[in-house]
Parts: sequence; C-alpha cells; structure tokens
Amino acid sequence: MTGRDVYIRSAASALPGPPVDNAALARRLGMDALWEQWVDVFIGTASRHLALDLESGEVTGTLAELAAEAGRSALAAAGTGPQEVDAVVLATATPDRLMPATVNIAADLLGIDGVRTFQLQSGCSGAVQALDLAHQLLVSGSAETVLVLGGDVIARFFDVERDLRTAAPAELVNYVLFGDAAGAAVLSTRPAPGAALLRQVFTRLVGLGREPGAVLEWFGPADRDTERPAATEDYKAIEKHVPEMTEEVLTELLDAAGWAPEDVDVLLPPQLSGRMTGLITERLALPRAEPVTCVDRVGNCGNAIVFLQLERALAGALGPGRRAVGVSIESSKWIKAGFALEGR
Repeated sequence: MTGRDVYIRSAASALPGPPVDNAALARRLGMDALWEQWVDVFIGTASRHLALDLESGEVTGTLAELAAEAGRSALAAAGTGPQEVDAVVLATATPDRLMPATVNIAADLLGIDGVRTFQLQSGCSGAVQALDLAHQLLVSGSAETVLVLGGDVIARFFDVERDLRTAAPAELVNYVLFGDAAGAAVLSTRPAPGAALLRQVFTRLVGLGREPGAVLEWFGPADRDTERPAATEDYKAIEKHVPEMTEEVLTELLDAAGWAPEDVDVLLPPQLSGRMTGLITERLALPRAEPVTCVDRVGNCGNAIVFLQLERALAGALGPGRRAVGVSIESSKWIKAGFALEGR
C-alpha cells in the first residue's frame, strides 16, 4: 500500500423525466386522497422521477443511459477526459440485463475503453461499496483516476395496471418510496480546488441470521408467472434497525477519523424517505452538522442517492476545511456503510 491520499474531484447526477408528485401517482394507481395524505405525512416523500411513462406503462430510459449522462457531467466537472479514466465501477440493484454488464454499456456510451470495469450488485450501500473499491484501487497505486457510477431504474418493476387497493403494505410501499436516477463521482489521487479528501470509507455485512428487509426478484421464462411479488419491503423492520445502525456507523467513522461530534460540519444521512431521514438526523444530534438531503423530492434512488448528496455537498456545503460524514444502510441483507470527507 502506498498510503496515497484519495480525492473526490466531482459528483453529478441524472434524473429521468419531470418529477411525479403524489397526486399524479395516486390518480394513476387508483388510490384516493386519503392515501395521498398518508404518503405526505407518514412517508414524507413529495415527488420522484421515473424512467417510465405512467400512462402507457412503457419504460422510457435505461440505467446505462442515465449512468452515462451522470458520468459525462462528472468528468466534465472534474476537467477529466474519458481517456484519463483507469477504471470504471458501477453499483446497482437493477442492471438493465444480466449480460452484457450495464457498466460496460455505460463505458461504451462514454467512449471509455481498454480499462478495468467492475459491476457491484447491491442495494443502496452499493454506492459506498463502489467508493470503497475505487479507493482501494487508487491507494494501491494501480489507478490514478476512477469513475464511480451508481444508480437504479426501479420503476420497470412496477405494474401500473394493477389495482393496488388489494396490494399488501410490503408491496404497496415500494410505489411511493422509490425513484429512478443515476449518479457519478470522479475519484483521483490528484487534488483540485473544490475537491474533498476521502478520509475514511467502509462497508460491512451485518446480516447473519437476519431476515431480508427488502427483496427484488428477477424473473426468467420458467418462473415469470409466479405469484411472488416482484418487490417487497419490510418497512417496520427498516424503521427499527436503520436508525440504530446509522448511530453505529457514525460512532465508528468519528473514532476512525479522530473527530468529535462537534467537528462534523456536514451530514449526509441515509435517504430511505423524507420522514425517516428527518427522524434519523434528529436522533444523531450532531450539534453543528448541516444535513444534505434530497429524498423528499427525488425519492429513494437506490445506488444513485449518495451521489446526489455528494453533488450537493461539493457544490456548497463542503467548503475548504469543512468535515462531512455520510451513512448508507442497506436493508436487503443488512449492510452498514459510511465515509468521511474533508473539504479542500
């Protein structure tokens, strides 16, 4: 190991189509005004972007296209050309196909070739897993610049023709929690104005003996007609475990960085829903930290959400000398992940 510093030079995002508010979603899904009010009050997500035409049910964009759009913006913001990229890492729970890997299609769209590519199959924490892998490549000296991508197109798992008044809560909640998006970050060993030093990053599986909190099926021709729902979410389990896991991640990050709670200027909290994020932020009680959150407007975008937060933090909240911590918790098989940044 060379012990080299690693910097996040830029971050960017790509959102498909205009925002879809709760009223539009309720109308299309045949739900009443009380359901719309329930989403506003108990979920706290006002809108989301979908790579899906609600009226026709047709998918309007792919993850590879969104990832390439975000990657192109991140490279431009970093002043980096495709030919300078040594590796590409993509995190997603919803690849466009099993093969070819979505990361390779995105790289092709970006004009990147002759480099190592990696695709990580994971839920929300996959974004931090991708940052972790990029960090390891850079610290080891095997790369100078890594493009990290993350995103999900979850709307293609929705059945907008179904009468959702009969759906179980574990299935219904997915229609309001999630949005589609992709994000990107350029990581490098070369510092630059406006970059952030990646002080700490880790991910850890803590799912031994735990039931999955979220399930996303992949149906093939043999089981396409199964009665299993395509996506389910144990929201009660998530409400119980995510806040306590977030506190554990924060404690570990602060200990590793040698920071006290009052040293944190910026907090990037988990982005499950607007209501949950607010409760977690209050629970952490960091005395000076400015929260960077966007889930109330874009929904839970899975592997894209950390990049949306990074984009906003680098654009303003994380100035020179300011310190930030980010936390991501994956509920599918329970993964704790976090990172610490320092503005340069």
